[in-house]
Amino acid sequence: MRLRIPLLSDPMIVMLLVATALAVVFPATGQWQGIAQDVSSAAIFLLFLVNGMRIARGEIAQGLANWRFFLPLFLWVFGMMPLIGLGLSGLADTVLPPLVALGFLYLGTLPSTVQSAASYTSLAGGNIALSVVGAALLNIAGVFVTAPLFAAFAGSEAADLGSDAIVRIGVMLVLPFAIGQAVQKGVRGCLNARKGAVAWLDRVVIGIAVYVAFSGAVEQGLGTRFGLGEWSALVALVCLFLALASGGAWLVGILLRQERRDRIAFLFGGAQKSVAIGAPLAAILFPVEAAGFVIAPLLLYHLLQLVIAAPLARRLSQG
Repeated sequence: MRLRIPLLSDPMIVMLLVATALAVVFPATGQWQGIAQDVSSAAIFLLFLVNGMRIARGEIAQGLANWRFFLPLFLWVFGMMPLIGLGLSGLADTVLPPLVALGFLYLGTLPSTVQSAASYTSLAGGNIALSVVGAALLNIAGVFVTAPLFAAFAGSEAADLGSDAIVRIGVMLVLPFAIGQAVQKGVRGCLNARKGAVAWLDRVVIGIAVYVAFSGAVEQGLGTRFGLGEWSALVALVCLFLALASGGAWLVGILLRQERRDRIAFLFGGAQKSVAIGAPLAAILFPVEAAGFVIAPLLLYHLLQLVIAAPLARRLSQG
């Protein structure tokens, strides 16, 4: 029996589409913009508190011990991928608005997904344990690495990581995660028993962050600044990014002489990008009127990575 995964059967895709549509039709402007930002900030704090509770400290230690797999994965995700993003950002700057072009660099500095990377690794017959622990480690690292890495590569005022941004990252991302790690012994079991509710928390928080970001972009004239040519260029460049990311990750696994199961885990862990980190972090790093433009490549990349992941995993499962 052939496995069919309709695009709209993925709740995250539905949430992103709904949030974007709401921002276009009913953008949060004026006093409602401030209220929406406060709600988004509180939701992001809650999300990272729960993330700290559910990621076992033992998994982190286990991942750090397997450095032959995770060190190359870390260097690929936070080394080569930002370089690819930087190159595509320069190319995009010739055909797209500057903030959207900057979004390719931002996309390159983000960590990989957790849930979908593990799911498609499993479907493809890859090493699930490596995939789960690797994606978790990359997401933890992304909280600390992505913002300064993006600022270092961007080298402009738009990417200036000032004291305000550092404090906000500490208060909204690092602090709740640390609190979650400290108290996880008493609550982790309860969270694991309610994985469905936790998954919906992820989706709702990301949806709120996307709604606030795109509300600002709509207010700044997103619809009038993007014509058919710009949309075509954006899609083409995102497809190119995904092809380079996937092909490069697979090639690295071959060059490292990884076993096939490990190479599959490296592929999905190295090529996919996390909107769960990207959308909330963008709400902290960028003004609300800029965030929607910057995350446009990320949202499209996330959509396309899910489009190709299922058929790619099925092909890999056949050997």
